[in-house]
Amino acid sequence: MRILIISGHEYPARVDGKASDRIGDCLAKGLAELGHRVFYELPYPAVAPLPEGVELVHKRRFDVDVMWNNCLNPMKSPITRGVPWLTTLHAPRRPLQWTYPDVRCNWVFVSKAHAASFGSKRFVHNGVDPAEFIYGETKDDYFLFAVADLSDLELKGFETARALVRRCGIRLVVAGAISNPKSVERYERMFAEEGIIHVGHVFGERKAELFARARALLFPTRANESFGLVVAEALISGTPVICSDRGACPELVPPNVGFVCSTFDDYISALERLDLISPLACRVFALERYHYLRMARDYLAEFEKEIAHWASPAWRLAAAGCSRWVGLNHRGLRLAVGVP
Repeated sequence: MRILIISGHEYPARVDGKASDRIGDCLAKGLAELGHRVFYELPYPAVAPLPEGVELVHKRRFDVDVMWNNCLNPMKSPITRGVPWLTTLHAPRRPLQWTYPDVRCNWVFVSKAHAASFGSKRFVHNGVDPAEFIYGETKDDYFLFAVADLSDLELKGFETARALVRRCGIRLVVAGAISNPKSVERYERMFAEEGIIHVGHVFGERKAELFARARALLFPTRANESFGLVVAEALISGTPVICSDRGACPELVPPNVGFVCSTFDDYISALERLDLISPLACRVFALERYHYLRMARDYLAEFEKEIAHWASPAWRLAAAGCSRWVGLNHRGLRLAVGVP
């Protein structure tokens, strides 16, 4: 199959890219390893070689079987010239957020809970590359709280993590960038007062080591998580997860690899029972469920469905967010145009 992936970041995304960008990189690699020809449309030159079988392009290719749009704008259909296409939404549906007028038939979500929040059943779980992580059987005496940016501390449940530091005396390491330079002093003072270690934005080997050596990942998020990529990254490192019951968390963390908590007492109980979780069980589970090749196979199934559905004019209308076809005559050419 010839597949075009459309995204908007600089390759590779593992250094400074968003979670959704890292998913795009993993999917391109996985599809190529499964024997498919992948064209990766990105706006910038790559700063590292792309995987074998993946070709970087800067202009749209239409000589493909299917296109995957990595959620640049879910309400705007990409230029496809009739080629079947899918788009994946990564962001959660937030409370009181304006709602999309229609969830289109070719939208894919990243968890069952995420899809259900939009009234859909179409989803593919995210995957990660085990080569970017280290399996850690032996753990150090710290818990990891990881967030992309410290401005999201409250949303990701930092108050719960801080309360556990105060109540149980755990050693907490916080990983996350400080995007606002004016906030550096405030964060440094807060962490120092609580005895919390802040390691800043981490990636590469440093990130892999932090995940592998942690006793557990603390993910007490208050958000309606669509997926939570740090969960998969921790488990692939052999690190149990202690998380909230929000969004996709219960779907991602079964009892053999972590604890899903509804109350503060649940978190305290999870700390007390953490030794019941085997790092090897976490690793094996993640290799089965969150490997990028599993994700690539699942997307291939969705691509095949989309190609089959594309023969239906009604399906193409729904994918484009249109309600009907209107016939036009332009310079002697008969055209069919979809209209809202």
